[in-house]
Amino acid sequence: MSQFDPLPLDDSFYRVHPHLLPTTPLTASQDDKVALVREETGIQDPAALKQHIIAVQKRAYAVKSFLCIRYFRFAWEQISDLPAYKEVLKLGRERDGALLLDIGCCCGADIRKVARDGWPTEKLIAIDLFADFWDVGHELFCSTPETFPVAFLPGDVLDPTFLKPVVPLISATQLTDSSLPSLASLTSLTPLNGHLSVIHVSSVFHLLSEPDQIQLAHSLAGLLSPLPGSLILGYHIAQETAGLGPLDLNRTDVRRMFCHSPESWVALWEGIFGEGMVKVEVELKKFGIRDGVDPSWLIWSVQRI
Repeated sequence: MSQFDPLPLDDSFYRVHPHLLPTTPLTASQDDKVALVREETGIQDPAALKQHIIAVQKRAYAVKSFLCIRYFRFAWEQISDLPAYKEVLKLGRERDGALLLDIGCCCGADIRKVARDGWPTEKLIAIDLFADFWDVGHELFCSTPETFPVAFLPGDVLDPTFLKPVVPLISATQLTDSSLPSLASLTSLTPLNGHLSVIHVSSVFHLLSEPDQIQLAHSLAGLLSPLPGSLILGYHIAQETAGLGPLDLNRTDVRRMFCHSPESWVALWEGIFGEGMVKVEVELKKFGIRDGVDPSWLIWSVQRI
């Protein structure tokens, strides 16, 4: 096996640190993360639930051998660990017509958590570059498009025909709600520019080159609603000083990740929106050595003021 072949699956990771985010104190247990899969599937027996998740893991890994699948993170929702999650739920409760987009949704654990916590499914949309992940998600959670009718779009957010980058709106008077189509009818994200109350994007930015990270940030800013409180949140690999970081083990070629620092991440978003237009919160935390890599994770949010 060469160093760039997919790493083998290992069932022992099922019991190893189900949390991506090193919350302090770390009080949540394995059962906290399994709970969502158990509640959605109705599989109560722990052994049967484990075997179900392991079986689905093999199918997901065949779609794309991402490390998040190897470590079972594809099955555990992580969005509720983000400090800004309480703001997500508040927007869903209090803002009429609030829309939430999950970018790089994989099998949909995070967006299912949002739906279970009360966000209307007709106001949710998920996208991923790999459409088969959404089908695997239905298998994982024992659902169908009818029982979980969240809009899903396969697509590349770096493709301008799928998401046209635009300058962020600065006033709600620029919105044209009458032209907004139903989420189920969308074939691209461009019609949503300026209309999203929440954008969740986790474990995505570190997969991209520096120019592509800049493009994606600009595109997300264009999607975000100008209303105060509108929010982009997520996490990705970062480091104390911006620059090339660990080898990207998700790729088959030899390329190192470009990693932002907390300072460069704040500067990126303030440069896009303008100083004083958004509140950017960042926290850099260590996660732990795996496969010879000791990554730090940037936990962040960008909120309209």
